[in-house]
Amino acid sequence: MLERGYNWPQCDVATHYRTPLVRSWRPLQTDGKMDSETDNDPRLTGLINLADASLGGEALFANDEFFGAKERMLNPDEPTFRPNTYDDHGQWMDGWETRRRRDDGHDHCIVRLAYPGVVRYVDLDTRHFTGNYPPRASVEAGNGADPLDAGVSWTELLPVKDLAGNQHNVFPVDQDDSWQYVRLNIFPDGGIARLRVYGEIRPDWNAVGDETVLDLFAIDNGGAAIACNDQHFGNIRNLNKPGRGKDMGDGWETRRRREPGFDWVIVRLGHPGHIRRVAVDTAHFRGNYPGQVSMNAALVSGVGDTSVDELSAASMEWPVLLPPQSVGPDAEHAFTVELADPGPVSHVRINLHPDGGVSRIRIHGSLART
Repeated sequence: MLERGYNWPQCDVATHYRTPLVRSWRPLQTDGKMDSETDNDPRLTGLINLADASLGGEALFANDEFFGAKERMLNPDEPTFRPNTYDDHGQWMDGWETRRRRDDGHDHCIVRLAYPGVVRYVDLDTRHFTGNYPPRASVEAGNGADPLDAGVSWTELLPVKDLAGNQHNVFPVDQDDSWQYVRLNIFPDGGIARLRVYGEIRPDWNAVGDETVLDLFAIDNGGAAIACNDQHFGNIRNLNKPGRGKDMGDGWETRRRREPGFDWVIVRLGHPGHIRRVAVDTAHFRGNYPGQVSMNAALVSGVGDTSVDELSAASMEWPVLLPPQSVGPDAEHAFTVELADPGPVSHVRINLHPDGGVSRIRIHGSLART
């Protein structure tokens, strides 16, 4: 359950930053364990699930998927359990599950990531798998032209680790190379509800011209939503997905605000830039779109040493990028001449007045090389 804002008697800017901070990911506890009941995680801030099927991640091959199809493992939705639901092979399970092995081998699945990226964490989620999860697993990565070729080279990302059943099993990955494919090995057999591969996308900015205008917040350009004050109905990580949202659940939506103020989200651009155009898409939000939208922006230096909480507090002093603009239901709204010029920026805060939902945010600009 997400925390909600408090009733403060004033509507000054500082009021908005007294509301509890909500980040976009669930929290880690200790190596290999995760608490799925809360929603803050400073270590996963700004990382993308590179294996997300909705972004283009694909399970290419599994040596066995007798009880559960490999594709289920990449579903971005949370795993579910359907008691007393059977198919031709037994109890239906929301994940990849192999049959019981009677030899000394092990099972594996090869996944093409949605984008090549640097892997930082791997989540081997065994929720709802209690007596049928694998006791151990490892993960390898590769960039071979044909990942299904028996002779392709694989590099160890995660050595063999013990897993627990019916919970997240999250492990850090200590490497700095970019990968297109991963191979999940389970020992000896069993089921994994979800495979999530959290990492960073690193575009080749040297190949982008100085005058080229592109969406600096797009996922494939390394942009990421990193913090907000509320995401009660929809997650901020949806804001820079490709295309328009499929429904209201595929956007960011806050609770109904019952106190003065407004809701906000801070996003990090893939590269600092000069902003030329912004777009706010309220697709599917018809009775719950914001009355107005505004934006502030800044060039944040030394961000690696700045916590999300410090960044959020500092953002109340950021220059205006877009003064408050009225928006309507279920439509794309583009702004160009309305934009101020705060100079080169690396981070943008989007404000919803007073609350509501938006599907996508696009922030187009040219690169700031210094």
